[in-house]
Amino acid sequence: MSDRDGGNGPLLLGVRHHGPGSARAVRAALEAAGPRTVLIEGPPEADALIALAADEDMRPPVALLAHVVDEPGRSAFWPLAEFSPEWVAIRWALEHGVPARFIDLPATHTLAWGREEREDQEQEPSEKGEPGGLPSEPAEAVRIDPLAVLAETAGYDDAERWWEDVIEHRGARDGDAFAPFEVLGEAMGALREAFGTGGHERDLVREAYMRLQVRAAQREFGDDVAVVCGAWHVPALRQRTTVAADRALLKGLPKAKADMTWVPWTHRRLSRMSGYGAGIDSPGWYGHLFGAADRPIERWMTKVARLLRDEDRPVSSAHVIEAVRLADTLAAMRGRPLPGLTETTDAVRAVMCEGSDVPLALVHDRLVVGDVLGEVPAAAPAVPLQRDLDRLQRRLRLKPEAQERELELDLRKENDAGRSRLLHRLRLLGIEWGEPTASRGSTGTFRETWRLRWEPELAVRVAEAGVWGTTVLAAATAKAEADAVGARSLADVTGLAERCLLAELPDALPVVMRILADRAALDADVGHLAQALPALVRSLRYGDVRGTDTEALAEVAAGLAERVFVGLPPACAALDADAAEEMRGHVDAVHGAVGLLGEGEGDGEGQGEDSASQGESSASRVGIRGRWHGVLRTLSGRDTVPGVVRGRAVRLLLDDGALGQEEAARLMGLVLSPGTEPADAAAWIEGFVGGGSGGGMLLVHDERLLGLVDAWLTGVPGDAFTDVLPLLRRTFSVYEPGVRRTLGELVRRGPGTRGSATATASGIPGFASDLDTARADAVLPVLRLLLGPDETVDVEGAGDLSTNDSSTHTNAANENGADDNDLVGVGR
Repeated sequence: MSDRDGGNGPLLLGVRHHGPGSARAVRAALEAAGPRTVLIEGPPEADALIALAADEDMRPPVALLAHVVDEPGRSAFWPLAEFSPEWVAIRWALEHGVPARFIDLPATHTLAWGREEREDQEQEPSEKGEPGGLPSEPAEAVRIDPLAVLAETAGYDDAERWWEDVIEHRGARDGDAFAPFEVLGEAMGALREAFGTGGHERDLVREAYMRLQVRAAQREFGDDVAVVCGAWHVPALRQRTTVAADRALLKGLPKAKADMTWVPWTHRRLSRMSGYGAGIDSPGWYGHLFGAADRPIERWMTKVARLLRDEDRPVSSAHVIEAVRLADTLAAMRGRPLPGLTETTDAVRAVMCEGSDVPLALVHDRLVVGDVLGEVPAAAPAVPLQRDLDRLQRRLRLKPEAQERELELDLRKENDAGRSRLLHRLRLLGIEWGEPTASRGSTGTFRETWRLRWEPELAVRVAEAGVWGTTVLAAATAKAEADAVGARSLADVTGLAERCLLAELPDALPVVMRILADRAALDADVGHLAQALPALVRSLRYGDVRGTDTEALAEVAAGLAERVFVGLPPACAALDADAAEEMRGHVDAVHGAVGLLGEGEGDGEGQGEDSASQGESSASRVGIRGRWHGVLRTLSGRDTVPGVVRGRAVRLLLDDGALGQEEAARLMGLVLSPGTEPADAAAWIEGFVGGGSGGGMLLVHDERLLGLVDAWLTGVPGDAFTDVLPLLRRTFSVYEPGVRRTLGELVRRGPGTRGSATATASGIPGFASDLDTARADAVLPVLRLLLGPDETVDVEGAGDLSTNDSSTHTNAANENGADDNDLVGVGR
């Protein structure tokens, strides 16, 4: 075999995968040689897909995807970019009417090879090494990088820079289209003589198959055959071996039934940072070099300037000119034929980024790597689920994009609601195209915000999900039912019910609800029940927004709440510190769920019930809230309940208006009396005013409670103080700086002196001897805006903030958007 067209064998074109210089050289060599067929390194099962490369809707980067039919998760990709030599060879063959074929080891063996290795890893060492499979590479094998060895030999410390100088910038200055392949083939031959297989033992089998395919092509077309393959394989394809020897290497290979198709790919996935083995550092830069007809450096600098200007960076034409001159100067000083990526990057940093790496990182991410997403034609083979997904994406105008973006949805709009359903169904199927995130500017349940980013690997997830159904709706329904049957805990089932409502799967919900009711009836762990209740209650609200019938869900939630009410008091007895803290979290979760259950039907958006049904529902839910308050009173009064739980129960009752401040102060005085262990008292305080529950503002507005805490703290014995200090530090460290400062001022002045002349004389700003009614009246318009035009709220009668229930004001303001600092200002 030979590298040249001359009757002595096929034309061997050794290339670097995804190298624009190699791609240009391959095109020039094919034009000069004019072979009758082109053989390309790749899986032969894809021969039937080659014709699609000529489709006008096919836009690289794309990849050949092979997956096992009965195990879609076991897959392999063969990515191709516009500047990939293999892609250039395919397009040349199609344009010239020349047959093109793939000659690498079939995917049916490659995928089965992976299965065999996994099974071997699960066996005992004595069971491994049986004949009949592909040879495995030893774990300690050292795999060499041939380009790195050649670069080091040439005196380069960077293989990428060496490749640019020798190949990418070489062009065809000497007019010989075959010279680059002859030189590179000789270099690879020397490397293989020195290093053998270089740790690539599996290549022996692949190369044996490729030699057989080349011989078959020669029998059909003679020596007018061109072979485009990795340069590392060229010496092996030149090697004189017998057909029998090659077939012996292929004997007994494992097989797996595989399907193949084209899928979109991205520049980002071509980069080494994505984990792709044959990746490159700068796909965006290489794409530019391949596509720039002339003056590539000038055109690149113009792209960089446009990007920086779009980001409001002051970059002018003068910057572009100066950056080009600097890049040329750096290349000359470093002895390079043309500026490479290193020189252009240095010039951009110095001239356009003023020495900063921050905007330079943006250039690297957007241009050097890039977010280009390829496209494949509709005629490409696909599983039925992929077809249905494509149809939904077109109907909902939700096009996959490689660059991450945020999508704001208003569920009251039909198209946005459809997008929400699709994204939730895909997430349930494990296709993580979109990730829900917190909405900015609105807290209504009719708003959703998604962070979208399409990754090529999602094509594999779609193929995997195809086993559940031929449409997204059918597949999501079947997957939800299977997940419900296999759920390990009650919380998993309730979470699944919530996801079914979000995805609007009416056929799956009855199955999930039946399993949920069965699990709830059998589960006696109050912690599990408490974890499950909030998800159910959230699901009721989602059902309201989406117009879903949630009657069965409401019945299960009510029954679950009753079981929690009965089981919570005995479950809170005799707990250690860690278990008590966990139980405090359960109490908070149940309280929030009960609060939502007691709100009536949703929050007023999109409601259509008549007043009679609303009154009946409201009455039943007030009953639920009343029973919950009874549970909290029981918890607050039992000495066997840990202090952190008792303190939290008192605080929750106080916030709901079910407990007066006088009674709360009495309970706090009892627990902070000298007869209580300091550790238990500190835990009670943690439960009452800790955990980010606005306890700091409660102490600011009720100096009686603050005085009780201060008196207890100053009376703690020295030997016990070191034990309670960490808990107290955790309690007060979560307060806002302004709240901590106000508390410090109040403690320094002493309790009961807020309105005294002493306070004024002390120079502490913000306090006077008497209430300034004019200033107090000034906040009434703001309170009307916060509380809404509810005629039942007597804002005028709420003027004396110093004598009303301060915790009630705190909650009302927080629910309507005010923060703690606003209330501190009102108090002053």
